Amino acid sequence: MSALDILLWVALPYVTIAILAVGLWWRYRYDRFGWTTRSSQLYERRLLRIASPLFHLGILAVVGGHVVGLLIPSAWTEALGVPESVYHAFAVGLGAVAGFCTLVGVALLIYRRRTTGPVFMATTVNDKTMYVFLVAAIATGLLTTMVGAGLVGDGHDYREDVSPWFRSIFLLQPQGELMAEAPMSFRLHALAGMALFVIWPFTRLVHAFSAPIGYLFRPYIVYRSRDEAGVGSRAARRGWDRIGS
Repeated sequence: MSALDILLWVALPYVTIAILAVGLWWRYRYDRFGWTTRSSQLYERRLLRIASPLFHLGILAVVGGHVVGLLIPSAWTEALGVPESVYHAFAVGLGAVAGFCTLVGVALLIYRRRTTGPVFMATTVNDKTMYVFLVAAIATGLLTTMVGAGLVGDGHDYREDVSPWFRSIFLLQPQGELMAEAPMSFRLHALAGMALFVIWPFTRLVHAFSAPIGYLFRPYIVYRSRDEAGVGSRAARRGWDRIGS
């Protein structure tokens, strides 16, 4: 491997993990009240009702696909009676659907944030930077799906190089040469993913590491709409109310 390959596929993954871990600890220790999505639902709901489920359900499916594809060796799925061809077909099909939903969802979120005045005013430079890295990771992920399916190029089985490289990082036996020989689209996706995780603790994406266990046990919150007569259930009256009999 070249020095650049060692830097990108051996050193950089550990730097990313270190920044992610220390960044999450720092954020929780010194910015606990900022550990939030800074919801803008009060400003606009119509687009949010469509974009948010598309993005969140899509990203959950994408994460699940990465967990199965990167952490579970092909020998294990074959031992369970799942041929590699069947696994590949399901992975490409479900990955394409999940990636498309995620991309459409984040595109609608960006459109909403850009075209809705109050939401745009509440958008920070940090938010804009986060969206750039997020879209880059999603777009390159879709590109790898098309490459893996053979829609672009001759097709590629990432479980032969990308997955073993990923597992080798956590086994503390990094095999950077595997990733160095992977197609360019997979290398770009890996770099985009690591860049996203580097900035993750310092953006609103940090809420993904929250476990809303308290929501299961908290009391119900009662919401009442404001009627035309004013606040409360009784119409406003002129003058003083009589006290007593």
